[in-house]
Amino acid sequence: MRGGYYSDKYFVRAREVLLADGRSPDVTMQVFQKKDACVAGTDEAIAILKTCLTEGFDWSDLEVRSLWDGDRATPWETVMEITGPYAAFAHLETLYVGVLGRRTRIATRTREVVEAAWPKPIMFFPARHDHWMVQTGDGWAAHIAGAIGVSTDAQASWWGSEGVGTVPHALIAAYGGDTVAATEAFARHMPDEVKVISLVDFDNDNVGTSLKVARALGERLYGVRLDTSEKMVDRALFDEMGDFDPRGVNPRLVEKVRSALDREGFRDVQIICSGGFDADKISRFESMGVPVDSYGVGSALVRGSYDFTADVVLLEGEPCAKAGRWQRPSPRLERVA
Repeated sequence: MRGGYYSDKYFVRAREVLLADGRSPDVTMQVFQKKDACVAGTDEAIAILKTCLTEGFDWSDLEVRSLWDGDRATPWETVMEITGPYAAFAHLETLYVGVLGRRTRIATRTREVVEAAWPKPIMFFPARHDHWMVQTGDGWAAHIAGAIGVSTDAQASWWGSEGVGTVPHALIAAYGGDTVAATEAFARHMPDEVKVISLVDFDNDNVGTSLKVARALGERLYGVRLDTSEKMVDRALFDEMGDFDPRGVNPRLVEKVRSALDREGFRDVQIICSGGFDADKISRFESMGVPVDSYGVGSALVRGSYDFTADVVLLEGEPCAKAGRWQRPSPRLERVA
């Protein structure tokens, strides 16, 4: 990072020009984005600034003021200000705005679904939809935004926890498509503190499979997870189609699973819903009172764009910004020690 390996080349060359010319003016760099957002990535951005400055400069040469991870930001609001010799940090712009943009996107999308489902838990399940190297920081961004669980140990590592998960489709397939056998094996070999949650859509029979698993596992079963593809119609709905969209995990299917479990005395078995959920779909379910206990959300949490921009707005303490930009002081920013 200090050498510029991960930086846009023009920033590295800008530093080279300044150093070769013996010029290192003090500037104020203003960092912002253009949407309502839940800010994340500030700790990472600050760590980059603290550890990767140009050789010959150190942290004491900068004054950094910032919002913090989890803070709300409005469009165009200044999220961070960096003041100091430009040659010290010119090469780091690609890195700190990229970190802020990535983590803020994850945090904002997660906060949206957390608020839509509140007070029901959200499970953060997008690991399979992105490159493995982003997991640690993305997991942290989801955590500060309110996700109650993440799916990988890497995602949970920054706050000393571990991933959570269910009995997956692949394990069921490995047991010949027998969901009960796979779930029993899972329960048999997992520690008691691991919650047993079984996927119940393998045979496209969420109601029937939920009952079979509940009967076999008894109190060891924590929950069932409905994950029917949005291109499929569960067999429990074949005779009810006509006045609602029967595809995927829909309110009527959840109600039928809940009713079936309750009728047989499995009232404590939780229902977790996943598959195509985003803030809008969760809001719809909640407004209808659908008996979901928690939601697993995947690809919706990595979509969208919360791009950050960094502009020099002051040169040696005096206004100096490109046309259309100017300093936007914010009393919410705090000095970073």
